[in-house]
Amino acid sequence: MKSVIQRVFDASVTVDSEIVGTINHGLLIYLGIEKGDTLEQLTWLCSKICKLRIFSDINGKMNLSLSEVQGELLVVSQFTLCANLHKGNRPSYEEAADPVEAEQLYQKSLGIFAGLGFPVAHGTFGAHMKVAYTNDGPVTMLLDA
Repeated sequence: MKSVIQRVFDASVTVDSEIVGTINHGLLIYLGIEKGDTLEQLTWLCSKICKLRIFSDINGKMNLSLSEVQGELLVVSQFTLCANLHKGNRPSYEEAADPVEAEQLYQKSLGIFAGLGFPVAHGTFGAHMKVAYTNDGPVTMLLDA
């Protein structure tokens, strides 16, 4: 399981010219589900993301968590995070989970984040999406489970 976490001023995701998810200040999370990933790993990852102290305090130091800044989440499924780029020039997605299993875990992530008390917006699993955001910092981090 792989995630890219971006601290954003705002973010939105559009499918077929319609905005399906939008947030203000918070985190844009790209989530890639791999073969063998478990609910236990997902629960840890979601909890960890929400506890990360990556928002600036009054002194400009990254010291505040998502809850302390009353931030929101935009979660976007992204199987391309599972790409293997080591061999040849064409990405291999052999490590990506089966789409049915990946969607189940992706949907569970939305519930976990909401259960932790955060406003959660999301993209559409399996759709071609346009993601727009204003990165704050820029702050972009990787977290694997």
